[in-house]
Amino acid sequence: MASAEMDPLLLLRQSIASSSAILPTASDDVSAPEVALSKATHLTFTTPSRISLPITTPTRFVANDTAVDLRSIYFLWLKRELPIPEYNAAVAQLDSELADGKIHKPAYFERVELIAWLEGSSEESEYIKPLAGDKDGAASSAAAALASKGAAAPAIGSTVGRSGKGTLDPRLAVIYNSERRTGDRNSALRGIKPTDFSHVRKIAAPFLSKKPVQPSTNISSNPSLALNPKQRRPDPIILLSPSASSLLRMTNAKSFLENGKFVPADSPLASAEGSTMLHINRLMKDIDPNRSLRFVLVEGTERFKPEYWNRVVAVFTTGQSWQFKNYKWTNPHDLFRHIPGIYVGWRQDKTPEAVQAWGHRVTTVGVERWKDVGSDAGRWRDREVVDSIWRVIESNMRSKGWTRDRAPASI
Repeated sequence: MASAEMDPLLLLRQSIASSSAILPTASDDVSAPEVALSKATHLTFTTPSRISLPITTPTRFVANDTAVDLRSIYFLWLKRELPIPEYNAAVAQLDSELADGKIHKPAYFERVELIAWLEGSSEESEYIKPLAGDKDGAASSAAAALASKGAAAPAIGSTVGRSGKGTLDPRLAVIYNSERRTGDRNSALRGIKPTDFSHVRKIAAPFLSKKPVQPSTNISSNPSLALNPKQRRPDPIILLSPSASSLLRMTNAKSFLENGKFVPADSPLASAEGSTMLHINRLMKDIDPNRSLRFVLVEGTERFKPEYWNRVVAVFTTGQSWQFKNYKWTNPHDLFRHIPGIYVGWRQDKTPEAVQAWGHRVTTVGVERWKDVGSDAGRWRDREVVDSIWRVIESNMRSKGWTRDRAPASI
């Protein structure tokens, strides 16, 4: 698209943010009535003004070097609450009803990042290309930020703020020319007598010439780093056990690992969300003392790409080897030579024989048995258990080469 005003992704995100209607229609007429998605040829957006776009319009969301069409993006948003098996069934059903084309089924992390971007919880994605003529992504990011607030997205040629790129709006130029210009601390301290500091350059030259040259990092050789032009370090991944007998599930993992408090997975105090992925934050002082690291928690690896395994920093297990059948290393001894294992059980209960057989590479911890709701007896030990788990994870990350700005190329 030539402009952010007609970009299908931004129009979709803006409509979602403002809860405006998005209508599948069988005509390019903006007043055409809504029809079933399988019979639609256009998608009509009702804000900020009615705009109708062909439903097969390619978007800036790119998967496997192919631009995903608007219909696939819109259908994914409609079915975002469905578990993956039910979503795949819905895609198959719609494919059977379509006369032209097929619905694109995104990979696991593509689906997560796209939904996060559309709902406004994320401002960037490695799968979304910048708008045409916006190489650094500044205009598209600003337009997306406005869209997430329900405002109209600006065109590429307009100026977003005084420091933005492009042609300055004439009305803003009049306002800026009327401003009273004030000096900064450098101009205020300079005084009325100019001072020549050119001799300082000669004094500093010997010291600058001896400055050691830092070796450059070849980003292209590290697939875990080459996520986007900003070279953002990828988030480390923690795998939970999908077993129903696991004490740590998606419903209570965030409370335990982030807040240091254990509640049973089926307790009313646990999260009611059936999410397939969670984000938790933890400060790892020996890796980055200034910023918390964001970790991704998942149970299944069916949608894993090969490079995702370089980001896995821990595997929680119940001792059941079927958990590893879809892993990169299906043999537990091979798996735990690359990634530390963690077993969480009840305190004073016997550790399963399988976990004991896997040796010291699986850390065993125990939590106090759960009592009545509202009882905090023994729960103060939960934080001690959580801290011991994070020490194991942090130690492994340091040994694998995780730093503030990079992830390991392989594990």
